Amino acid sequence: MTVFDQAFLDALETHDVSEIQRVFDRGMPPDHVCRGRSLLSWLTEMYTRSPRFSDCARLLLDRGVSDGDRTLELVLLDDGDALAAELREDPSLLDHRVTLRCAFTPLDDAPLLHVAAEFVCEQAARALLKAGAEVDEPAGRDDQGLGGHTALFHTVNSNANYASPLMHLLLDAGADPEFRVEGLTWGRDMDWETTLFDLTPIAYAQLGQLPQFHRREEDTQRNLTRLLESAGRKERPSPNVPNKYLAT
Repeated sequence: MTVFDQAFLDALETHDVSEIQRVFDRGMPPDHVCRGRSLLSWLTEMYTRSPRFSDCARLLLDRGVSDGDRTLELVLLDDGDALAAELREDPSLLDHRVTLRCAFTPLDDAPLLHVAAEFVCEQAARALLKAGAEVDEPAGRDDQGLGGHTALFHTVNSNANYASPLMHLLLDAGADPEFRVEGLTWGRDMDWETTLFDLTPIAYAQLGQLPQFHRREEDTQRNLTRLLESAGRKERPSPNVPNKYLAT
């Protein structure tokens, strides 16, 4: 581990833009390989979700960090205008797919809309939908046949419920809250890795109550209310949120 690595990773985990800047100012080169991975790949696999995510991406790119995928970079920057212009020039980019390490819902052979949903890049998501991105386009499957989920899965039990605006955006665009997959592995290769089976976005939202997810019951219930409403299903009253038994 170099003198840069721990300071960079700590700053990236908390989306501390100023500290990332200081690490670069102390001499970290843009092509630095940190623990076997590029600097940009570390950004997309970190745990934190916040409004500063795209600011971190912009700083890295301004400093010359790049994995060579301009379209992906525009999504991470949440640059809806530039992304829309690129999609007008080359509509085939709607079929562009990426594979990224991710702390939560997997991004295997994932359409760009999945990336925008996972990292809450709302302007990029709007640009993709306006350009004709299929709201229920499935991601790829892993070598166990798990995956094939839609962008909505990335939004229904996100860290601190930060992706709820994207959940509403996708549902308003017609995303299916009952789209079923055989399963997926949440947090693959992380300490909290959990394989889950027979999932819909509704079921996946409920699984936010597993202890390793660290989600608030109130957030889960609000998301379920919206998902069930979008599915045209009645919601059973839930007076036991938060769970009073667990509080005693």
